Amino acid sequence: MTRHKISLEEFHRMVEAGVFPEDMRLELVEGDLVEMSPIGKRHAAKVNRLLALLLPLLQSGKALISPQNPLVVGESELYPDLALLKPRPDFYEERLPEASDALLVVEVADTTLRYDLGTKLPLYARAGVPEVWVVDLEGGRVLVHRKPQGEAYEEVEALGPGEVLEFMGVEVPVEALL
Repeated sequence: MTRHKISLEEFHRMVEAGVFPEDMRLELVEGDLVEMSPIGKRHAAKVNRLLALLLPLLQSGKALISPQNPLVVGESELYPDLALLKPRPDFYEERLPEASDALLVVEVADTTLRYDLGTKLPLYARAGVPEVWVVDLEGGRVLVHRKPQGEAYEEVEALGPGEVLEFMGVEVPVEALL
């Protein structure tokens, strides 16, 4: 069996040419096309709640909030549930945001915990994303990853109900995400 790896450039040309149906959710992971799971109501509600809680960062001009939009991570194009990006006057109209533009990435894992931790997290670390939160809905915790080193994070912390996440001066109660 022969596999053909797709480059980021080929993937973008295919998207622009309409090769994939608009409602198909795909990520490009190191040359492989990966179909993403549909988003359920619980997952969607947690992303919406997080958007509302982080809104002060957008309003203050400290960050752009990018929900479920593309983020170029090395030779991959991932769709994190939420990314806080460095502000740009063009709101990234001239180019897609890259890992170096990310201040924080959040993945909400309802059924995708193994994929988020085993596939996406090493890519984020290798690309230097400074902080990643993985909301483990089934486990009732938020895994906070900081200080990327190689394909891992030096600092990993599991927070549960009653604890508070803090990012750029905004506090997020963990139970609000669970």
